[in-house]
Amino acid sequence: MLPQGGFYNRTDNRLLNYYFRGAVNYMKSINDLHVFNVMGGMEARSTDRRETFSQGYGIQYERGNVPYIDYRIIKQLLERSDQYFGLENAYDRFVAFFLTGSYSYAERYTINLTGRYDGSNKLGQSRASRWLPTWNVSGAWHLHNESFLAMSDIISLLSLRATYGLTASMGPATNAKAVFENQVTFRPTTAERENQIIISSLENSDLTWEKQYEFNVGMDLGVFNNRISLSADVYWRKCFDLIGVLRTMGIGGEPLKYANYADMKSNGVEFTLNTKNVQAGKFDWTSNLTFSFNQNEITNLRSEAGVMDLVSSTGYPKEGEAVRGIYAIPFMGLTGEGLPTYLNQDNEITTSDINFQERTKVDFLKYMGTADPKYTGGFDNTFKYGPLKLSVFLTYQFGSKIWLYPYFRYRYYDNESMPKEFADRWMVPGDEKRTKVPAFISTRQYEQDPNLNTAYSAYNYSTERVAKGDFIRLKEISLSYDLPQKWLKPLKLTNVSLRLAASNVGMLYSDKKLKGEDPEFARSGGVSLPVPKQFTFALKFGF
Repeated sequence: MLPQGGFYNRTDNRLLNYYFRGAVNYMKSINDLHVFNVMGGMEARSTDRRETFSQGYGIQYERGNVPYIDYRIIKQLLERSDQYFGLENAYDRFVAFFLTGSYSYAERYTINLTGRYDGSNKLGQSRASRWLPTWNVSGAWHLHNESFLAMSDIISLLSLRATYGLTASMGPATNAKAVFENQVTFRPTTAERENQIIISSLENSDLTWEKQYEFNVGMDLGVFNNRISLSADVYWRKCFDLIGVLRTMGIGGEPLKYANYADMKSNGVEFTLNTKNVQAGKFDWTSNLTFSFNQNEITNLRSEAGVMDLVSSTGYPKEGEAVRGIYAIPFMGLTGEGLPTYLNQDNEITTSDINFQERTKVDFLKYMGTADPKYTGGFDNTFKYGPLKLSVFLTYQFGSKIWLYPYFRYRYYDNESMPKEFADRWMVPGDEKRTKVPAFISTRQYEQDPNLNTAYSAYNYSTERVAKGDFIRLKEISLSYDLPQKWLKPLKLTNVSLRLAASNVGMLYSDKKLKGEDPEFARSGGVSLPVPKQFTFALKFGF
């Protein structure tokens, strides 16, 4: 059906977007003591997306791109109810109204009030679902402007901040009303084909916004003329109506659909510390440390998770645990034949009696931690001596767990590459005391127990295949030099600078269990390519 030429498949996407925002602002100052500021407005967004595709057959790339089409290829497409071109449309509508007001007294006390009213066509059909009012109340006390601190030689900046409010987002919301799609029926012969309408997604009229109450307390501190400055925040969040996939009774033919299925609480700390360590003539040394801590817990979950859900590589929610918890099958060691053993859903030690479809007996899985790091941040140091400047930047994260790549199977082939850890596998009786890597099974063993396929699949999801996601990375080193002005005047140049930078220099620390795999990008999107090193040389000059 393709005697000449090849394929020419094409997909085009078109985006038509309109955005409007209008605001009115009023400000009034009375005796430079009382300052009032009020702003109100609205914004509207309309987005139309169109995707078209076409599949061309018989194009002769080596003969001027002339198509050589055989009618039988079109006949085949029609008989299997396929299409060689198509068009799909999607529509997004959003509107919001907002009003904010603030009052400040003598640059010492400030209070802010904000309110919003948002609506989207992606959420439920009812007004309570589709429209949502949000609000925020915040205030600040600038103590450094108080008389008892204004003349302080130590404290140059001190402000206390607090805020409380309700925020929201649409999350992965998809549709409010039922989604109907037109298709062509699949029939034994082309003469019997006809148009049909199917229900792609059922009506989701109760789907509403993901909402969150947040209380935040912050402080800004500067001492010794801001040689040491600190900005710190502590927050508590209560999230509810979180959107996720919910398993239903299947009425209407849709067993899985998006719903407001969970509530969550979280808290954390964030701070930035800047220090000017040395200021001695031509030599300066400054440091900047950022740190954040966050932990969360699912407090209410209206979803039933199975074993296969809970061992997901991206983590899965479970009531009483983290929103992206990592759960693993307890590994119980190797047998005398090098086969892996586990604790199964019946609390029995077994080789292959693991039910991945189990949805009621899931407590045998071991909670390993969260896929989200609890501690993240960076550390930046800048050294400057005259026109020479050196910067060193480190990033870090701690407190997360990640899955190792699922290499293990009951059968391998000669054309496959294998990891080095296979060299540590069980090979002779007694090796089960020195290694936890299972053996390569023989054809005879598999014929005697075909369930060994399950045994090796379970090893990929066992406690033995979970590693720490901690790391410290040397993110960037840069060295720059500004040429002296006396060198530039004869050339009639105003400035010339040279800069040499190296990015993603190397990993200073990570779990040895990863064997070189990058924990920051492990299993991301199904691809685990290493972060490339980049070297940059820049020359900048001005006239």
